[in-house]
Amino acid sequence: MSVQTMQERGTAAMSRETKAPKRRMGGPMGQMAPGEKAKDFTGTLKKLVAYMGKYKIQLIFVVIFAIGGTVFDIVGPKILGKATTEIFNGLVSKVSGGDGMNFGKIGRILIYTLSLYLVSALCSFVQGYLMTGISQRMTYRLRKEISEKINRIPMNYFDKRTHGEVLSRVTNDIDTLGQSLNQSATQLITSTTSIIGVFVMMLTISPLMTVVTLLILPLSVVFISVVMKHSQKYFRGQQEYLGEVNGQVEEVYGGHSIVKAFNKEKDVLEEFEETNNKLYDSAWKSQFISGIMMPIMQFIGNLGYVVVVILGGYLAAKKTIEVGDIQSFTQYVRRFTQPIQQLAQVSNLLQSTAAASERVFEFLEEKEEDQTVENPVSVEGLQGNVEFDHVHFGYNEDKIIINDFSTKVQEGRKIAIVGPTGAGKTTMIKLLMRFYDVNAGAILVDGHDIRDFNRGELRQMFGMVLQDTWLFHGTIRDNIRYGKLDATEDEIIEAAKAAHVHRFVQTLPGGYDMELNEEANNISQGQKQLLTIARAILADPKILILDEATSSVDTRTEVQIQKAMDTLMKGRTSFVIAHRLSTIRDADLILVMKDGDIVEQGNHEELIRKNGFYAELYNSQFEKAAS
Repeated sequence: MSVQTMQERGTAAMSRETKAPKRRMGGPMGQMAPGEKAKDFTGTLKKLVAYMGKYKIQLIFVVIFAIGGTVFDIVGPKILGKATTEIFNGLVSKVSGGDGMNFGKIGRILIYTLSLYLVSALCSFVQGYLMTGISQRMTYRLRKEISEKINRIPMNYFDKRTHGEVLSRVTNDIDTLGQSLNQSATQLITSTTSIIGVFVMMLTISPLMTVVTLLILPLSVVFISVVMKHSQKYFRGQQEYLGEVNGQVEEVYGGHSIVKAFNKEKDVLEEFEETNNKLYDSAWKSQFISGIMMPIMQFIGNLGYVVVVILGGYLAAKKTIEVGDIQSFTQYVRRFTQPIQQLAQVSNLLQSTAAASERVFEFLEEKEEDQTVENPVSVEGLQGNVEFDHVHFGYNEDKIIINDFSTKVQEGRKIAIVGPTGAGKTTMIKLLMRFYDVNAGAILVDGHDIRDFNRGELRQMFGMVLQDTWLFHGTIRDNIRYGKLDATEDEIIEAAKAAHVHRFVQTLPGGYDMELNEEANNISQGQKQLLTIARAILADPKILILDEATSSVDTRTEVQIQKAMDTLMKGRTSFVIAHRLSTIRDADLILVMKDGDIVEQGNHEELIRKNGFYAELYNSQFEKAAS
């Protein structure tokens, strides 16, 4: 993995480290109503057209070549009809004792017709080539914008959605959008041109036959409108349930070992079966409705053939039209109903396009974090003094979980945050990193409100080692270098030695060049934790955040890591989240949290003397050990 790629992953990486994906193996995944209609079908298509404005020059040429190819194709049957008339007149002439057929004239007509069809095919090839390029460039652009957007969306967006649902925007929805757009755009142009062109050619042959043929058109229009009305909601439902199925597959695949360990294969299959049935039902209805359109339209078209043959024969007998005109008109009837059928198919494609593009644009229009501020404070020269000034915070504004918390942390101090599971310890870290902003009060670094920093620069001050390790597919060297992208080889090795991981890496095939797989499960959990610690050591930050950093290593390694951490934390402000209270007895300040609020603060001796909640937590560990 390149250095540039690693830089682009920065914010997203920290977000994943701060909040591990929630595996929901037993509960329902979906939160979308079945059969939901597009919220704004017309508005979404307008957005799509505006988005394609960047390619307007190419689109103009697509329209020109599409119309040109269609026009040349439409003119062909009438000219070919003249050849039929010439053959008929020749036969009649021969029977009457005349000169018979004029093969030279027939040959010229056929060559002229063939030339028209060749030009039409060439125009169709060019417009197809151009439209494919436009659709692929647009899908590339959309994927790029979504990938960039992910790093600018606040954490609470991902807290409320599954990974599969977000990934579906990048995969299924954009693929559907690109494919359906490629088909529907050119089909819409050629079908519209065909209807207009064929109508004109039919009028030139026989206005009466044209009027009679048009009487079947209201049947087609009524049928198309009914299908469009009922199919849109099913196409939208199909896309959304496809996202849910992808979410389930992604979650279960990532946690397949947990599924097997808890013997939940049956439950997972039942849950998947339920969602898959919803997808099947929605997809079946949408495909069935679009599928019945074609045979019914063909039946309506066949009625037109019958009328044309009867009326055409009558008019030819009266010498109002020529025999070849009947053949031409018959082809035009087919070509008149065919683009109507194609427009009906395009209407279904547009439903699919609108459903997919609506979900993509919804994501791209999500509210973003403020990445930059006017006249931002520089992080240069800051020491790491942190102050919580009457902080109030709640994930929902109507439910505040941190009430009026204040404390000052001098640079180089070690701050421990303790409390039972779910007490809100990690919430404090999210506030420090500005993954969330406080509802009231302020968090200050060296007297500067953290909201006055650019988010990216603020986070450069922090080094993180979290309980949920995050390593990417790449070499061990690149994973350690992620903490400092311009680090030298010697700096990487020194950081690995400080984290007691150097010797272990040397035993691996390839050493620092060994590649970790996608899940990084070709090394143990403890070894992964050691690599994240080495990464934090290499970053050399002003402020350290350690969230149960040694929870995944054995006791002997924990002692070694603790020594390395003690060395690392000297001269740096450190926030340590811990469950094993014996590891933070030397902390300068201990914040005790319960039910999302800070109930006690002080050093170890002070809190033990208070004989409060901290003392209860501390003593309970020894009681469990004794029992």
